[in-house]
Amino acid sequence: MNAAVSPGNWPVLVLNADYRPLSYYPLSLWSWQDAVRAVFLDRVSVVEHYDRFVRSPSFEIRLPSVVSLKTFVRANRQPAFTRFNVFLRDRFSCQYCGDRDDLTFDHLIPRSRGGQTTWENVVTACSCCNLRKGGQMPGEVGMWPAQMPFAPTVHDLHQNGRLFPPNFLHQSWLDYLYWDTELDP
Repeated sequence: MNAAVSPGNWPVLVLNADYRPLSYYPLSLWSWQDAVRAVFLDRVSVVEHYDRFVRSPSFEIRLPSVVSLKTFVRANRQPAFTRFNVFLRDRFSCQYCGDRDDLTFDHLIPRSRGGQTTWENVVTACSCCNLRKGGQMPGEVGMWPAQMPFAPTVHDLHQNGRLFPPNFLHQSWLDYLYWDTELDP
């Protein structure tokens, strides 16, 4: 478990000015110290609190558990091409065998054959499948990805991020997560 997300560290869920999380994966969290600092600088509004206080000789404040930014932060239209985002697009599984361990990425059209390192040519692969495919084309080795690579939108990555919630979700956060999922009748 990430130390920043353990309950003993009192993480704070950060919402945009529209009360939606800045990101789902990783979930937009701040340390309680950063959140208290932002409260003092009048950059956030406290939405929910923990039942815990921090004190100085002249001041006492309840630790925030949920804050919202006072200024709306517009999300990037296109996500950055990073290893992490490729893994997130592919749901942290090898696109050839489905394994979730020892992940790397594979160029569908190998670089040795002119393939580029782009959204449309890179898939998540486990080390075994990557080694097996090597510098060959998918048809030459009969290895086709479960999902052809594509440039995801921020929405695509948020949708996939919701499938991997952090190990710790404080009760006060639940009303602010997953707003646009379908409700059961």
